[in-house]
Amino acid sequence: MTHRLLCSALWAGVALVPLGAAATEGGMGRPITGQQVNSNAGIVPPTPGLALTLASINFNGDIEGSRRVSIGRVVSAGMEASVSYNIANLSYVWDTGPGQWNFASAIGLPVQYTKVTIDASSTLRPGLSNTDSGTQFADVLINPIVAGYHFSETEHMALSLPIYAPTGAYDPNRLANAGQNTWTFSPTIAYTHLLKGGGEFTALAAFDFYTRNTDTDYKNAAVFRIDAMWTTAVAPQWRLGLVGGWIEQLGNDSGPTAEKLNGFKGRSVGLGPIVTWTGKIGPLPAAFSARWVHDMDAQNRPKGNGVTVSLTLPIM
Repeated sequence: MTHRLLCSALWAGVALVPLGAAATEGGMGRPITGQQVNSNAGIVPPTPGLALTLASINFNGDIEGSRRVSIGRVVSAGMEASVSYNIANLSYVWDTGPGQWNFASAIGLPVQYTKVTIDASSTLRPGLSNTDSGTQFADVLINPIVAGYHFSETEHMALSLPIYAPTGAYDPNRLANAGQNTWTFSPTIAYTHLLKGGGEFTALAAFDFYTRNTDTDYKNAAVFRIDAMWTTAVAPQWRLGLVGGWIEQLGNDSGPTAEKLNGFKGRSVGLGPIVTWTGKIGPLPAAFSARWVHDMDAQNRPKGNGVTVSLTLPIM
């Protein structure tokens, strides 16, 4: 394989982070529009090793007061949300040789700052403030196996099943929760086409399947999402491009509260710029990425802006 593909081992740490929607309980599901796809997401390189990715997603948005939303045991008329989701992700590429198939695994440990303000609430929260905030551990992300297939030196595919475990802080009486109190299973396929001159086209599609929240008897319907990015080289170490996302809920949410909200089915579409850099920090190779995605349309979820920055370093 080419030197360029071998160097993508560094990017494997980024590619294995499905960065933490259609309408779900709380107004936002786990993904944020346009933040899930990463450079070389379709490539599991043949070079074995362990990499650390530090990533931060910051989102600010609101649901207008004319729409109701379920937040824990509260039904609110409108909401504003600010989220800073910060994750340390360890990914390991297994030593399976330079064949057409290669394999990797990953685990992510997130901490999240959340601030939620609601306009009005039901009588289930009498006498309490309509603003809540906190910094808490979020749900652990496990990616047991990522199977990568190399069609050629320029075309690649990766199959995976990321799993969110309900390990984060959750209290149904709070407005701001980092955990969601549900298991989420996300079968995912990613495709990467390396372009001449150093750019790429990468797309990622997934389904999110949520278990029922046993504290509120709320069941999120399945969500389909697809993100894509295109970049071109603008300098030896820099690439600039566009990234976008479309997320669509496939059915109505269920449960007593969801029925009051007419199923709370939603979607979102976003687009924005992305910049990536590969080089060295001291003696270590490193990879950096930054993006801004604006929600051009959103239904039954906060409409706003998401900014993500990430840094990947090999540690073994």
